[in-house]
Amino acid sequence: MTCVFVQFRCQPGKTYEVADAIYDREVVSELYSTSGEYDLIAKIYIPADADVGHYLSDRLFDIPGIVRTLTTMTFKAF
Repeated sequence: MTCVFVQFRCQPGKTYEVADAIYDREVVSELYSTSGEYDLIAKIYIPADADVGHYLSDRLFDIPGIVRTLTTMTFKAF
């Protein structure tokens, strides 16, 4: 499995709706609200044989209220 972190910027007033929709999809292992440029950050484990971009697009990025995302790939745990 590949671990990625995805940050979500939401439309004003839609953060809780987006967070609920993300959890309803049962894709993320952890989800937090954040301060700064993005409103939410999720930790997601992608199956080793899956394309990261397609996996995320098919499962999360069509949620209404998401304005922008930033995906950070991980390589090694220390």
